[in-house]
Amino acid sequence: MIWYPYEQMKTMNPPYRITDAQGVYLYTEDQKLIDSISSWWSMIHGYRHPALTRAIVSQAEKFSHVMLGGLTHEPARKLAEKLKNWLPGDLDYSFFSDSGSVAVEVALKMALQYYMNRGEKRRTKILALEYAYHGDTFKTMEVGDDEDYHFVLNAYGPSRSVIHIPTDIKALETAFAAHHEELNCLIAEPLLQGAGGMRMYDISFLKRARELCDHYGVLLIFDEVATGFGRTGNRFVADLVLPDILVLGKALTGGYIGHAVTVASKKVFEGFYDDNPQHALMHGPTFMGNALACAVALKSIELFECQDYMAKIRRIEKITRRELEGFSDPRIREIRIMGGCVCLEVKEAGILKGYQQFAYERGVFARPFLNYLYAMVPYVIREQELVRVLDTMKAWFLR
Repeated sequence: MIWYPYEQMKTMNPPYRITDAQGVYLYTEDQKLIDSISSWWSMIHGYRHPALTRAIVSQAEKFSHVMLGGLTHEPARKLAEKLKNWLPGDLDYSFFSDSGSVAVEVALKMALQYYMNRGEKRRTKILALEYAYHGDTFKTMEVGDDEDYHFVLNAYGPSRSVIHIPTDIKALETAFAAHHEELNCLIAEPLLQGAGGMRMYDISFLKRARELCDHYGVLLIFDEVATGFGRTGNRFVADLVLPDILVLGKALTGGYIGHAVTVASKKVFEGFYDDNPQHALMHGPTFMGNALACAVALKSIELFECQDYMAKIRRIEKITRRELEGFSDPRIREIRIMGGCVCLEVKEAGILKGYQQFAYERGVFARPFLNYLYAMVPYVIREQELVRVLDTMKAWFLR
């Protein structure tokens, strides 16, 4: 049997069985559902997009995968070159992997080894944010800060290598003053913290982080697995504040195949480029640079560019603000909107009990968690479809 994610298998409700998907819709045997969360925020072009399907089929007719150890191929080379030209600054060096969690692990490993290669063996600590979520592998759990997901780490006690701070500039400055000699990196989900509660914060925090990292010689990592490709209303937050290492996943392939990339700046790459074999980055996921994933990622980026997806995202945000203007309920703590994300945070988790089935019956697939009712829709959604998602959210409080 399938062991499902984030579920107590003994008590979980049966999952909805999907029989087909097209555009923004998921189909069960008895219902047509707007996917309001884009298959965990990845399916930005919708389902069964003909151009993306053709890219996969065309590559599969040649070969589906070859390892990058001692071999290379055109889809991986072209994707690395595209990212070099497309991403800001000197984020030029792409290390591919097969999931966002692994790509974050690679980033953290890069940051630690960068200083080990320089002989700076004291720099073993990481500065991270409260309410952070960076994945479910062990080091990503440690830099995360979410007891609801990662309570298993209580078995090890408090982390000795990670310092968590709020998104407050004074706390940031205090942490750097106290720990800068031990820090190898600061890692952040920029502007929007996803699984930690769709928490949004100001760009001024990241600008100050960049200044402090430069001043004290600490690497800055942006985990844009969730925030990249326009979700915050910016193409990448890295366009506003340049990190030393950028992590991308989810929408990298338009959600069609699992793939991710850790992109390093020239400074970071040169910290490994050496005659000493022990200075190499000793990491190699089996499916890194998968040919199908690289081919569909290239087509996904092409669609994002040529169809002006940033305009689509601005339209989504404008409609969302219009539809929720003046809406309130005493059970709602706060309504937050940023780019292609909207979140209604309620005061108690029990308030949302039953919402998923409520939405299902109204033709919307949703998956609220804890105190958070949110939507991150595919960017190809039409106005009437987006309004239905928002009306369903409001209807829950108007019953």
